[in-house]
Amino acid sequence: MLNLFIFQIVNGLVWGLILALVALGLSLIYGILGIINIAHASLYMLGAVLTWAIVQHTDNFWLALAVVPPAIGLFGALVERVILRRIVSDFNLSILATVGLLMVLQDAVLAIFGGDLLRVDAPIDGAISLFGIYYPLYRVYVAAAAILLIGGAWLLLYRTRLGTWIRAVRQDRQMATAIGIPVPLVFAFTVGLGSAMAGLAGVLAAPIVVVEYQMGLKLLAIAFIIVVVGGFGSLPGSVLAAVVIGCADGALTSVMDATQAKIAVLILMSAFVLWRPEGLLRPQTAR
Repeated sequence: MLNLFIFQIVNGLVWGLILALVALGLSLIYGILGIINIAHASLYMLGAVLTWAIVQHTDNFWLALAVVPPAIGLFGALVERVILRRIVSDFNLSILATVGLLMVLQDAVLAIFGGDLLRVDAPIDGAISLFGIYYPLYRVYVAAAAILLIGGAWLLLYRTRLGTWIRAVRQDRQMATAIGIPVPLVFAFTVGLGSAMAGLAGVLAAPIVVVEYQMGLKLLAIAFIIVVVGGFGSLPGSVLAAVVIGCADGALTSVMDATQAKIAVLILMSAFVLWRPEGLLRPQTAR
């Protein structure tokens, strides 16, 4: 029983770190543009599906890891330039536009790749002894990669000139423009970075989950719950909330059915938001 509990906790931590990559990108885009990007989780789906396609044709997961996130990042920057920039001041229109984009991406993947459930083999075999259990080595790699990437995002935001620009635009867009910060470039880069993080999460998750065209839609609700629980626009809050929710889900899964565990987590998180609407950490929003 103890071994099962430890296994599920570690599993929940790994999944929480994958969720953190998705939620971090979502929170970053909201913080810089003030737009709730409904289509964001579909980029996670796109990352997983493109990984499956590349592995099918080349049998090389590492090629997918190198190619897919930058490609989705460029796609995200293009979406910002063509769509989001034009509607950044219209909340209702931004919701409609991003919902439409989500549907277009889902239908495009369905038309090209079909609706079958797809599998990607883990590129790293074997298991490692961890806290008295044997845990798949690939999932340990995923956790380490996610931690490094989250740390890299923190360094970018708080230790580089570009990060200073991003934080300045988040705090006061008009003042940032007045002091000469290239705000349109910051917009495009930030949305591209957030999109690439969602795509990367899809690549890393592809050998762990079932890959299919609706997997992003299934992740959408939990991604938004993470952002709300963390504090809308709070990047550290999103990461903390993702890890807490992942571990809680893992702990509950060890004592109840997986579906029941997810329902219990949703109830607990809903109760938390009612008790503390501002989230775990104070949010920062674009103005």
